[in-house]
Amino acid sequence: MNYLILVRHGQSKWNLEKRFTGWVDVDLTENGKLEAEKAGSLIKKKNISIDLYYSSLQLRANNTLKIIQKVLNDEKDFIKAWQINERHYGALTGLNKVEMSQKIGEDKVYQFRRSWEMKPDPLSKDSPYHPSKIETYKNVPKGKIPDSESLKDTYERVIKFYDEEIKTHLRNKNILISAHGNSIRALCKYLFKLDKDQISKLEIPTGNPLLMKFNDENKVLNSEYLDSERAKDLLV
Repeated sequence: MNYLILVRHGQSKWNLEKRFTGWVDVDLTENGKLEAEKAGSLIKKKNISIDLYYSSLQLRANNTLKIIQKVLNDEKDFIKAWQINERHYGALTGLNKVEMSQKIGEDKVYQFRRSWEMKPDPLSKDSPYHPSKIETYKNVPKGKIPDSESLKDTYERVIKFYDEEIKTHLRNKNILISAHGNSIRALCKYLFKLDKDQISKLEIPTGNPLLMKFNDENKVLNSEYLDSERAKDLLV
């Protein structure tokens, strides 16, 4: 049996400001760093040796993972992959969620955030927030850089990467992935066989490791959030 641990990055600066972040490469807040440190401590208590680490290309996920590794005293190299980046929020990028709810209505904002196939208008390539303008993504193939994404779009790129890169390693390795609300939501939909309604309601808490135990056939035997006090209203 082997383990997969999914960790949504700690609170970011734009999480705190309630802004649509997506592919904008913002860092952790001080509270986010503390969340990452606590995540590391919770994982350490399980006494699980991690063989492979993955992160998105994004700073908030990278730094969450580095803090976790420091707590685990295991600072081996980790694999960075754009395929597990956060969902791209298109023209909503950088806007305040509360202000947008007041402007266009809470229901419309919720649709943009959680409907399966709806995606916001594309972000202008002239915007400083467009991934093509951000140094972090200079090596991502131009044809793969999105202007906007739905949850379905995010799911398809995340699961393709999981099937091709991660799944095989789970047969004999313990893996930790530091990623984002929507990329982890995609993995949960796939691994727990959730339908579209369930996935739209699934909340992914920041800095709370989700530990899954797999059998030899890559099936999830059981799962738990390691910070049980922050695991209310979660499907797993």
